[in-house]
Amino acid sequence: MTLLIKIKRTRPDARVPEYATSGAACFDLHACIDDGPPSIVPGASVAFDTGLAFEIPEGYVLQVFSRSGHGFKHGVRLANTTGIIDSDYRDSVKVKLHNDGKEPFEVKAGDRIAQAMVIPVPRCSFEEVDQLTDTARGLGGFGSTGA
Repeated sequence: MTLLIKIKRTRPDARVPEYATSGAACFDLHACIDDGPPSIVPGASVAFDTGLAFEIPEGYVLQVFSRSGHGFKHGVRLANTTGIIDSDYRDSVKVKLHNDGKEPFEVKAGDRIAQAMVIPVPRCSFEEVDQLTDTARGLGGFGSTGA
């Protein structure tokens, strides 16, 4: 199944998202940079514009994630860990990277800075009740299942 997502360039240097491989779950988001390549020093965060606005269909959400190579190789991650782009948001998507590593991390124009996927989101209704159904776990909290 292919879902059509409309995109609008908010900057002329924006790159249209693409999947790196046929089996990739996420597509790549790229950095748009005004001045020279910024370096993210250890312990700091820097926000980057992707230069793209998305028209996410109602009933879906665009989720933005860190690139695994950034985390494993450089200690760099999304500052907010996961970005949620709602279907009614129409401005350019921004990505804020945080450097937990020991070395400065350089980002150049066009670099892949995050990955994203569009997934369906069920709309929930809520019913307040006096009691919930019992389960084997019950009220067991953190670590109660043996992990």
